[in-house]
Amino acid sequence: MTKEARKTPAFGRRDLLKAAGLGTLAVAGLVPGQAAATPEDVAMQIDEVTKGAQLKKGKIKLDLPDIAENAATVRTTVTVDSPMTPDDYVKAIHLFGEGNPNPTIVTFNLTPNIAKAEATTRIRLAKTQKVVAVAVMSDGSAYTTSKEVKVTIGGCG
Repeated sequence: MTKEARKTPAFGRRDLLKAAGLGTLAVAGLVPGQAAATPEDVAMQIDEVTKGAQLKKGKIKLDLPDIAENAATVRTTVTVDSPMTPDDYVKAIHLFGEGNPNPTIVTFNLTPNIAKAEATTRIRLAKTQKVVAVAVMSDGSAYTTSKEVKVTIGGCG
């Protein structure tokens, strides 16, 4: 073996395991220093989806637990009081998180053919944060509500 060959470290099993571990953390969103959405980021996203419409209270109900023991699967139900007729229906329901890496959690696009303006899903929360729901109506109006969810373990961050 030449002197040059001895100076170049080999990529060994430990290096491979370290790289695989960092890759897994990066995919899972657990890399330290990853930015979390701020209330300002959420406000900008809301302004974008509502096209600047004044947010109103009422008509929308957000069902989330107060404490999420497993933040990777937080059951969430959003219900909007709407007749769901061709003239008066919910066009979209948006969920935003003020602590996740991306402020938009999920968007549900609805049509008047749906009998009830309701959506249930499981969301992932990075940390304790406020979840904001926004319903955009067919006439362009928008309704909002929010809830603080305490994350105890798990999560994506």
